[in-house]
Amino acid sequence: MSIQAGQTAPDFTLFDTDKNKVSLADQKGSNVVVLFFPLAFTGVCTAELCNVRDNIAVYNNTNAKVFGVSVDSLFTLGKFRAEQNLNFPLLSDFNKEAAKAYGVLYETFPAFEMQGVSKRAAFVIDKGGVVKYAEVCPTPGDLPDFAAIQETLASLN
Repeated sequence: MSIQAGQTAPDFTLFDTDKNKVSLADQKGSNVVVLFFPLAFTGVCTAELCNVRDNIAVYNNTNAKVFGVSVDSLFTLGKFRAEQNLNFPLLSDFNKEAAKAYGVLYETFPAFEMQGVSKRAAFVIDKGGVVKYAEVCPTPGDLPDFAAIQETLASLN
């Protein structure tokens, strides 16, 4: 079962595309949006992350830090981030620890029967580390409810 609103967000430490360790615990005092996505370079994932890129001012105006998280390697994510001109960090959950902790790991990904791919999911975490919004998309082809994410962020300020 995935993490629900009202629960304390599980901490994680993952590498970003610049090879720096990023911990959720280090983000205390800031609102955080964690977007799990299945795979870089796929159509829906590209659309999702480019939507965030194009609307980054909305997140910045609510003092939110946005992190995209995928099981892809940090090198793959670095290439993807550069090609799409993404203006927020992508974190590699290559060992699948964060996806497991949040309950968003497919046993078998519907496409290509791959194991260990994260589901598309969105979590808004407040300044104290409590999940205020949790959404796990029913299928990999569904996008998160960006309006609900933005409403949640607006309510935190």
